[in-house]
Parts: sequence; C-alpha cells; structure tokens
Amino acid sequence: MAAKRTFREVARHIIFDSTTIPSKLFDLGLIGAICASVLVVMLDSVASLHKLYGGPLYVLEWFFTVLFTLEYFLRLYAAKSRVRYATSFFGLIDLLSILPTYFSILYPGAQYFLIVRFFRVLRIFRLLKLMAYVREADFVTASIRASGRKIMVFLFFVLVLVSIVGAIMYMIEGPENGFRSIPESIYWAIVTVTTVGYGDISPQTPAGRFLAALLMITGYSIIAVPTGIVSSEMSSMRGRSSRSRSCPSCPDVVHDTDALYCRVCGRRLSGTTKGG
Repeated sequence: MAAKRTFREVARHIIFDSTTIPSKLFDLGLIGAICASVLVVMLDSVASLHKLYGGPLYVLEWFFTVLFTLEYFLRLYAAKSRVRYATSFFGLIDLLSILPTYFSILYPGAQYFLIVRFFRVLRIFRLLKLMAYVREADFVTASIRASGRKIMVFLFFVLVLVSIVGAIMYMIEGPENGFRSIPESIYWAIVTVTTVGYGDISPQTPAGRFLAALLMITGYSIIAVPTGIVSSEMSSMRGRSSRSRSCPSCPDVVHDTDALYCRVCGRRLSGTTKGG
C-alpha cells in the first residue's frame, strides 16, 4: 500500500510540477491572475479611469497582492530547498511582484512597479513545454555573451568618439548656443550618434552643423556594428552546432563533434561506430 502523501508533498507536486492536470490548471489560473493584476495596474494609471473607478481598482489591486502573497509563502513552504527557491530568478520575481503594494502605503505611487509581475508570465514556457523557444533563447543569450568582449571594445571606441566630438563642439558653439559645458556637449553627441535627436540642443554655426552632419552619418554605421558582431557569432555557433553529433533519443541535446555517447541518456550517438 502506497504511503499517504503529506500536504507539503501534494502542494509541491501541484505548484512546481507541470505534467499533470492539477498542476497545469494551477499554472493556467496563475497566469490568468497575473495578466488580470497587471491590467488593473495599467487601468489605474489612466487618470480618467482612476477618477471613476479608483476605489474598485484599489480593492482589486490588494486582492491580487494578498493572493500572490499567499501563493509566494505556499511556494516557499512546499519547495524542496527554500533558500534555493527564494534566491532563484522566479523566486525573486515572485517576491518583487508583491512588495510594491505594501510599499505604496508609505510611498504613494510605488504600486506601479507591480508591472514587474509580467515577468511571471514566463512560466508559460514551462507549462506549454515550448522547449524550442527556450533553446533559441539560450542560443541568443550564448551568442551575446560570446560577443561581450568585442561589444565592450566597440562601446569604448564610441565613448571616446563622443567625448572628442563633444569637446570640439563645445569649442565651436560655446555657451551662447546652448553648449554650456563639455559634459552637456557629450550628451548632445550621444543623442546625435544614436540618431535619437531630441532637439533640445542644436548647433547654430556652419562649422557646428557640418560636424553634426558628419556625426549623424557616422551614427548609421555605428548602429550596425553590434548587430554584425552578434550575427557573426550566432552564425559561427550555428555552424559548430550543425557539425555536432546527435542522439536518437535526445535530439535536442547538442554534443561535441568528438563525443561518442549522449551526455544525458548514455546512448551511442549517431555517426559513431563500436570502435569509436
């Protein structure tokens, strides 16, 4: 006779598992509540709606906060390792999704930080088993991480460029044309090279406008550089992945080209022989 499971074990199965009907229904209900709570926060930020329905929206906000607070402590209670859950990505997001409402008692307006609850919708990937999307996200993340040093060198070059151009523009235009200091001129150079163009500061002299035109043209080429760096790294990683050996039982797991056995199930990889 099977031993009767404790409440903690049942709660852990429903909350942290996603393979059974009760756990899937729990996750679907949770995602629905998250979307509804974020919608309440958005509607409350509209002045006309806040004036007409501020009271009901305030009650709903507290209802969802209390609901998510109970859910957070239930997760903490049911987790195998409470410290591991509390310090994990989702654990921190779960905590941050309930604190703003309590802080709003002391600091009005803090409740609008509840928009962070939208991060919790990421649980839908676990619920629907969209592993292809998860793998692609990991692939993009790995490509950006591998391109990190090149991008840092490039950003340093851009920082030097805008500093030099900002200093030159300060000397050309001066305070009388809105360039009151070198830091403010560097701010203008950053806005210009990124093609944002707020227009709060603009050159007035022919020499200043000529320099601004050169910086604008340079900005278009600068924007393309990080994209090219990451794209090149992604292409390189994709090539290495296509040359790797695959497992018949675990087709989603990537192995090195010289691997003989699957690192997950231990089965011999395709393309290998008994002799290696």
